[in-house]
Amino acid sequence: MNVPERILMGPGPSTVPSRILRAMASPTLGHLDPRYIEIMDHTCVMLREVYQTQNALTFPVSATGMAGMECVVTNLLERGDEAIVCVNGVFGGRMVDMMERAGVTVHRVDVPWGETFPLDMLKEAIEAHPESKALGIVHAETSTGSHQSLEGLGEMLHAAGMLLIVDAVTSLGGHPLKVDEWGIDGIYSGTQKCLSCPPGLSPVSFSPRAMEAMEKRTTKVQSWYFDTSMLKDYYKGSGKRAYHHTAPVNMIYALHEALTIVLEEGLEARHARHARLHRRLRAGLESMGIRYVPEHSLHTLNCIHIPEGADDAAVRAKLLDDYSIEIGAGLGPFAGKAWRIGLMGHSATQANVDLVLAALVDCLE
Repeated sequence: MNVPERILMGPGPSTVPSRILRAMASPTLGHLDPRYIEIMDHTCVMLREVYQTQNALTFPVSATGMAGMECVVTNLLERGDEAIVCVNGVFGGRMVDMMERAGVTVHRVDVPWGETFPLDMLKEAIEAHPESKALGIVHAETSTGSHQSLEGLGEMLHAAGMLLIVDAVTSLGGHPLKVDEWGIDGIYSGTQKCLSCPPGLSPVSFSPRAMEAMEKRTTKVQSWYFDTSMLKDYYKGSGKRAYHHTAPVNMIYALHEALTIVLEEGLEARHARHARLHRRLRAGLESMGIRYVPEHSLHTLNCIHIPEGADDAAVRAKLLDDYSIEIGAGLGPFAGKAWRIGLMGHSATQANVDLVLAALVDCLE
């Protein structure tokens, strides 16, 4: 193989630091080796710190981000349950699809793509569907770059006897994400975004309230692979660990190193870095007359309108061929109308911001 080096500024993956690639090259151990269990346990400890939670059941699912969604959905909900799902982009819609496949009756709450959900609207949905077991919402909608506020939502749902499910695939490690403080019950993310780890794992976390709900299930989880009633005996067992599946050992090494880097920088400093570079990128784009799609934009994923007269595919191809820069195309109704520029983890640097701005000027000319 002769793999080119790219400057990854799309919707993911982000650039992986050499420290993490070296960690992946460490000797492979058995997934029940005491030294590996020690590394895995410490990885889960660091995940709790980055998620800002004390949840005992916090671990990396052995598959990419959508596996995290399936793990959370299939464990917290069962056939015949009702749930509310907020849809303002691709991944809210995907949550609907996944729940319906699990036999859940879904009550959709829709706003136009790129918009977010006011708390009053969510309150009305909760009151309109009081039998719902949970509400699912996307914190960082990767398809539109919209950033959803979650403060106050968990408290409102818990008062109504419901659970809060959150998609944080593009926010963990790049935006504040306070699982315990915000009352989040089931949350999932991916390693390839703001953690700058290769794709392959999906960190999840379940609150004590969520674990209680899982214990009250009347049917088996429809997915054997993602059934936490078995997985927890491997990830949080005491003494002898129960074998469930062969863990991706070297990917856990990579995640361990990625989380170490996050915590070395510090969560507040890391969040501030993403915010500062977002502002620099935004100022440069707006000075070129380029408008943002969402009113409330993520710092980590910048979704912008393609300037009138610009050729979507040609510009992205020139960025890749001439500058080795990858940015993302629009999805759904934004296909051919928007670009998505990622500023995530190791890719979020001033040098990258200034380079992509200069490159866009050249490509648009």
